[in-house]
Amino acid sequence: MAKPNKLYSVLFNKCPRCGVGDFFISKNAYNLRNFDKMNKSCPHCGENLVPEPGFYQGALYMSYAFYVAFMVIYFLIFVNFFEQYLDYFLISIIPVLILLTPLFYRLARRSWLALFIKPASNETI
Repeated sequence: MAKPNKLYSVLFNKCPRCGVGDFFISKNAYNLRNFDKMNKSCPHCGENLVPEPGFYQGALYMSYAFYVAFMVIYFLIFVNFFEQYLDYFLISIIPVLILLTPLFYRLARRSWLALFIKPASNETI
């Protein structure tokens, strides 16, 4: 097995240490009952995924950065390719952001933890 990759673990709901165990209980971000339910520890390597109370407050800032980046890209696409329909940008941005909220929530939490967890080498897994 290859060495775990932080980017892979963030994008594919995996533990940032081993890259095998699931970070969130449900793989589907739009599962209304479990979209925010995390494993307390990695089912594969046992890494603690909730290091301390309030740890994920920093993920709020990550989430904000993802929203801003998305809105800037979305706006630039509208300005460069759909300038005559710029009013639709204003009408569509709020529903689009609401639909992307579960994805950004999960992405921000996985990214935040990945900043603090070093991927394991092949010998320690």
